[in-house]
Amino acid sequence: MNPDTGRTAGEPPLRFGDLPLQTRFLLSPLAGFTNLPFRRMIRRVGGIGLCTTDLVNARSLLAGRHKALELVQTSSDDAPLSVQIFGSEPDFVADAAALLEENFQLDSIDINMGCPVARVAGYGAGAGLMQQADETVELVRTVVDAVSLPVTIKMRLGWDDTSLTAPWFARAFEEVGVAAIAIHGRTREQGFSGSVDLDGIRQVVESVQSIPVIGNGDILAVKDAVTMFQTTGCDGVSIGRGALANPWIFRQLVQWEQTGHWDPPGSFDDRMALLLEQFEYLVEQKGEPKAIVSFRKMIHWYLKSMRVRPALRHTFQQVKTRKGFDEAIERVRAENHRRHDTGDIRVPVPSGPNAHW
Repeated sequence: MNPDTGRTAGEPPLRFGDLPLQTRFLLSPLAGFTNLPFRRMIRRVGGIGLCTTDLVNARSLLAGRHKALELVQTSSDDAPLSVQIFGSEPDFVADAAALLEENFQLDSIDINMGCPVARVAGYGAGAGLMQQADETVELVRTVVDAVSLPVTIKMRLGWDDTSLTAPWFARAFEEVGVAAIAIHGRTREQGFSGSVDLDGIRQVVESVQSIPVIGNGDILAVKDAVTMFQTTGCDGVSIGRGALANPWIFRQLVQWEQTGHWDPPGSFDDRMALLLEQFEYLVEQKGEPKAIVSFRKMIHWYLKSMRVRPALRHTFQQVKTRKGFDEAIERVRAENHRRHDTGDIRVPVPSGPNAHW
């Protein structure tokens, strides 16, 4: 037994219903970032038990809209995979789940009850579902009854500090057949500000009898996951921003669990290799012209974490051809080839009033 983790070699893996997971370290959905190319890259790095897609509008999926279909696109090396859907109307959400099960390659359905942005929560979906107790439980029951795949929930602690309803919802969801709960330790009112409430996550863990509870929020390094496990008693952790800053974090967590020690994150050249690997996956998915434009947001975060100066980072916001992209990459290499980044990277997130998002 590893004295730091309390787990023994050969212990059965984390399970979501009938779905076994190889590790208890999960990639969180992060809109605009955790797409298929990113998932393919980070899976190859190793250590991930499950990836979840960006949140997908149930109505858009049923209508066959291009954006929704692209979000659920997968590949043979993108498994196991959970697709996260959102909506406020039980029939539409259940029909979308059934459509996914029948027509797409996936292993689990996740219902989003955590998105705080006004265009989702303001219409009763995402975190807005936490304001409707009985109606939300019935929506979840309808989805569970519509599919044979395991159904999971991603939610927050509550709408605000006066309505910390997550423990109640967790108990109710377990009773209607949900396979697991992922809990982000903030309220909708907080958005991404302040610190994650580990005691709030612990209360959710203690509210259920047998289903796994996955802790989420502010896990940007191994030490943060260790604190999450030790303080909350959660069964697994889900990581989003931390995986952007350090794609090796899942592999590090497996090393920590097995030995109590872990390797440092990769060097500048290692990060550059992952950046280019992800870009090639994007080219494969979209073709070069669209990939160059689509990658602008992601490469900004890569280069910022690699401490590339702003003017050089901005070059990638203007290139339109593969030749221009390759030339800009070579300028980054030439200027930064001796630099190494092995520290913890803090990735900014939206803050302030939700109304301003």
